[in-house]
Amino acid sequence: MTYQSNFDLASQQPEQFWLEQAKQLAWYKQPQKALSQDEHGNYRWFADGELNTAYLALDFHCDNGRANQTALIYDSPVTNTQRKYSYQELRDEVALTAGMLAAHGVSKGDRVVLYMPMIPQAAIAMLACARLGAIHSVVFGGFAAAELAVRIDDAKPKLVMSASCGVEGQKILPYQPMLEAALKASSQADTTVLVWQREQHPATLNSQLVSWQEQLALAKPAACVPVKATDPLYILYTSGTTGKPKGVVRDNGGHAVAMHYSMQSVYDVQAGDVFWAASDVGWVVGHSYIVYAPLIKGCTTILYEGKPVRTPDAGAFWRVASEHKVTILFAAPTAFRAIKKEDPDAKLIQQYDLSHLRDIFMAGERLDPPTLDWTLEKTGKPVIDHWWQTETGWAIAGNPLGLERLPLKSGSASKPLPGYKVKILNEIGETCAPLEQGFIAIELPLPPGCLPTVWGDQARFESAYLKQFPGYYVSGDGGYIDEDGYLFVMGRIDDVINVAGHRLSTGEMEEIVGAHPAVAECAVIGSHDELKGQIPFGLVVLKDGITQDTQEIQRELIQKVRDEIGAIACFNQALVVQRLPKTRSGKILRRTLRQLADGEDYAIPTTIDDPTSLNEIEDLMMRGRTVI
Repeated sequence: MTYQSNFDLASQQPEQFWLEQAKQLAWYKQPQKALSQDEHGNYRWFADGELNTAYLALDFHCDNGRANQTALIYDSPVTNTQRKYSYQELRDEVALTAGMLAAHGVSKGDRVVLYMPMIPQAAIAMLACARLGAIHSVVFGGFAAAELAVRIDDAKPKLVMSASCGVEGQKILPYQPMLEAALKASSQADTTVLVWQREQHPATLNSQLVSWQEQLALAKPAACVPVKATDPLYILYTSGTTGKPKGVVRDNGGHAVAMHYSMQSVYDVQAGDVFWAASDVGWVVGHSYIVYAPLIKGCTTILYEGKPVRTPDAGAFWRVASEHKVTILFAAPTAFRAIKKEDPDAKLIQQYDLSHLRDIFMAGERLDPPTLDWTLEKTGKPVIDHWWQTETGWAIAGNPLGLERLPLKSGSASKPLPGYKVKILNEIGETCAPLEQGFIAIELPLPPGCLPTVWGDQARFESAYLKQFPGYYVSGDGGYIDEDGYLFVMGRIDDVINVAGHRLSTGEMEEIVGAHPAVAECAVIGSHDELKGQIPFGLVVLKDGITQDTQEIQRELIQKVRDEIGAIACFNQALVVQRLPKTRSGKILRRTLRQLADGEDYAIPTTIDDPTSLNEIEDLMMRGRTVI
């Protein structure tokens, strides 16, 4: 079937279309009804079906001739380690880990928080939770204690699983201090932590921090637990503009169907192909395309503990692709910008055989044309942009290689994929004309795999996603659709910025900066960065009578954000100003500030209260006093 015939069928007969996709999976109880609504009016998929996601990802393949095929390749240049797991080996390890969790009282519906580096045990723990019907919530290992504490408070886990350290390039990052600080700051202070001891920096064990390895040695394998399609598989927290993260819920049934469908329709991969998503299991890409989708499809997946550069060099991606015969490479544009920065002529690529590499996919942030052009030229491979969100779990728009290869348009994520009815709406909810920019919204119901709600907060789900335009999911991004139906995503409408593919809340950063005793008020905006896409930029007004040196304050603010969010925030700029530019009603002119920070032309809004405030900031920026 062509793209258009798939798209039309999914739009006009969604229940028939998705029931056909569901039939390709091995259910314990095959669903007879595709779409329904729960007590809150939320759309739910396959509510009468029963399955187990870990069974689909592992046991099914072991029972159907793939037991000896490689399921997972662990490649860690930072520890000089590689290991391959067959489907049977991975299944047995997951079953044993599930038994260990069960021995600690974890059962269907319980939550388990995972605070993990990129090691095989991260994926094993996720699949072990799924095997029991428990709900995992993975927190990126680089997040600070305060971020971890908020997520523990919200998820209320029966257990925390972690490792003794992460390895970031040449640096060792001990996890124990952050774990202990997070638990102390949370309402779950007595929760047991299973710690995978790494030789690079073992943790000091005690009655609360228990050895994962020792507990595993005592465990017995656990069987798969059937769950309803609408039972949650995981919670993944994403930044919100209020600073409090939202717990995106992913259900088991819709997710499994969407993962399987996307592997064949979007990425055009077959069982046995090698699929590499160069992401982290802490992010949605890691959930969908390191762990679940490749294994459900029967592919070999790669879990890479390293960077695109300096582990050891800018040829790292090409080395992995060559060595493991990768079919599909999927990474954020920021990774290729880093490679381009260190190896602009792509000399290192000449050292490797990329004949098995068929396509390069990019997502996580806007793919800027210079990065697209460089990657196309230097690799000679097709580069496919696609756009999706933590909330959707798989691509909203992209080039559906398994249906047909659409002509590429630089700057566009191609067309909406089957199941997504994307509209561009103006401020009063009217559909925009072609090429007219507006709010990117998706007509309800969303297809399988997308969030059905926010964990424990139906009101926030409605206010964040559904309230602005009734009958639509509001993406929070702005853009337009051209005359050919191609979608162009222009960036966030709200105050969440995208730093190297990671969505971070400027509102949360403002809360941290504003808590400094010398700060009267502040604004944090996202400014353009050639390498990371966006980086946060702070503007600070000090209280009257402050005698502390301003550079010292700036350094403290930078360290404060680093301590409470993590180095991943890349908050390295804090400019002390006399006043913030505001409207007469008191709203900070954030859009104008972003334009100014990016060196763009801007018009002084007629609603501004004091035009000299902008002049002062522009003068300070021109004099190069922004970077500390």
